[in-house]
Amino acid sequence: MVRDREATKAKLLEAALTEFATHGIAGARVDRIAAEAGCNKAMIYAYFGSKEGLFDEVLKIQLAQVIEAVPITPDDLPGYAGRLFDTYQRQPELLRLAGYHRLENGFEATNKAEADHHAEKIAAVAEAQREGLLTTDFEAEELLDLVVHLSILAFSTPVATRELVVKAVTRLLS
Repeated sequence: MVRDREATKAKLLEAALTEFATHGIAGARVDRIAAEAGCNKAMIYAYFGSKEGLFDEVLKIQLAQVIEAVPITPDDLPGYAGRLFDTYQRQPELLRLAGYHRLENGFEATNKAEADHHAEKIAAVAEAQREGLLTTDFEAEELLDLVVHLSILAFSTPVATRELVVKAVTRLLS
């Protein structure tokens, strides 16, 4: 039987997303991932090198999806925060994965593309500040981090709503 490499990788990534979001990096088991994907666990090592390599790939894909789906809008940071909030509501696994990544690796970016994208967002906020569109009470990176962290409020409290996030970012900017 000829194995379809891309289909196998896709099954492993899908199974790994659930496993890592549920159990974290340390608690995830490659045997469960392989069983869920209908594969031999040796395929994980063949395609991703290690359990950590698989985790990194899963997180990279999830981050890329958010970056693609929610471009920064420095002239409408409350709307940006609201769209991020909506995305995190639809994809709660991403916040869990990011949390596990931070527990294991601190605040280090998962890859160069993520670091570059973060730098681009900071530059966009800084440009909007120079143009007088945004408050200069905070450095560009501080302001961006505040907006992003307000958008993940639902991850830490059940009272958070999209409206609360948008209102909080609006007040932050006033």
